Amino acid sequence: MPYKIPFNKPFLSGRETEYITDAVRSGKISGNGLYTHKCHQFLTKKYHFKKVLLTTSCTDALEMAAILADIQPGDEVIVPSYTFVSTALAFIRQGAHVVFVDSSQTNPNLDIDKLESLITDRTRAIVPVHYAGIACDMDRLMALANKYNLLVIEDAAQAINSFYKGKPLGSIGHLAAFSFHETKNIISGEGGMLVVNAERFSRRAEIIWEKGTNRSEFFRGEVNKYEWVDIGSSFLPSEVISAFLYAQLENIEQIQNRRTALWNYYYQSLVPLALAGYVRLPDIPVYATNNAHMFYLICQNIEERSTLIDALKENGILAVFHYLSLHKSGYYRSKHDGRDLVYSDMYTNCLVRLPLFYELTFDEIDQIVAIITGVYQPRLHAEIVDHND
Repeated sequence: MPYKIPFNKPFLSGRETEYITDAVRSGKISGNGLYTHKCHQFLTKKYHFKKVLLTTSCTDALEMAAILADIQPGDEVIVPSYTFVSTALAFIRQGAHVVFVDSSQTNPNLDIDKLESLITDRTRAIVPVHYAGIACDMDRLMALANKYNLLVIEDAAQAINSFYKGKPLGSIGHLAAFSFHETKNIISGEGGMLVVNAERFSRRAEIIWEKGTNRSEFFRGEVNKYEWVDIGSSFLPSEVISAFLYAQLENIEQIQNRRTALWNYYYQSLVPLALAGYVRLPDIPVYATNNAHMFYLICQNIEERSTLIDALKENGILAVFHYLSLHKSGYYRSKHDGRDLVYSDMYTNCLVRLPLFYELTFDEIDQIVAIITGVYQPRLHAEIVDHND
């Protein structure tokens, strides 16, 4: 039985099928065609990225970054534990040893104060994840990277159209990876993007993207033949995916304005519960903007979160938890160095994500907030009675 209010519902601008039809009729539906170029031009112009390459997923973009970083067996890469498996997997596949860093007490991003102690002479890269589209402290992070000559690869999967001190996320590190999965703000079903900010990676990125060949240079007339020149894979998406994405990008301001309005309405509606100490609301540092990728609450424990999710589910509303700490995963547990990552585990147990999508209405948010408030109402009433006694 479908939920009355689902967790997510993909937004359609109305021109996706028109552009897909145009791409099909053009006679070129493999990658790196007209709509791929349109997306590249749009994204480089709007966000001043030095080079972008659409990919079939954010996972692919991260794998390209790991190849470009020349990660070798035995190298160490620092990654937050509270993230999706792809953040770590891309580097594991290159033979790296992933060193997990804890989250911050105030939000799920990595704890910048714990980074330097994890850097060794084998460390090659740091991979900050901008959780919920909220920026990590990139000035401090880049200063550390420069001090130890490390690469910074931004996992900006959730961070399209979000900024750090006025700079677009994904434009600050040496490389960055974005997602256009159907759960993101801007979508193509499955899809992603590699951003190349360091000029030294620009040419090789395109070669890796094109199966290890200099095919793109050939079609631009820069070489008189193309051949196998490096490692790589088929990372580029078809024109069908790029056409869908372009229809979304054209409407990015409309999409963002709507999501932001919904996010702000959630926040204001839930402030009373936060002030009473029952839940924590998302923390937005002064240096960060909010792209309204998700709205989450932090409950006091896993039992309380389960009660909240069940109450919403009983009323036809799907709310969900998020990541499980990667350092405790079945695959990596034995490889972790044994450090307790207290806040990563806290978010694993206590964070709940509420429905947020373009077609969500303010009335539906009122319904969601009423159910959440109802979960805490008996406790609130008991505390009032106890105070009066």
